Amino acid sequence: MARYEIFVTYKKGIFDPPGATAERALANLGYAEIKGVKIGKYIQLEVEGDGPGNLTRVREMCDKLLANPVIEDYRIQSHEEDWQ
Repeated sequence: MARYEIFVTYKKGIFDPPGATAERALANLGYAEIKGVKIGKYIQLEVEGDGPGNLTRVREMCDKLLANPVIEDYRIQSHEEDWQ
């Protein structure tokens, strides 16, 4: 079984509403040193089998459903060890 972690974030130059909201809230709580907050998605996938074709399939999943390629970038990490 192959395991993948996917990190999805807004592309550079795309407004990040959740990040902007969190940044304002942190400033209101007295954390004036915060100058930027980015919020994204974190996805864990377990895929049957191993092989180079898995990564291609995971990229397809990201392009078709897990990320919006127009406004989001994603990064995939493959893991051989178990994680929770």
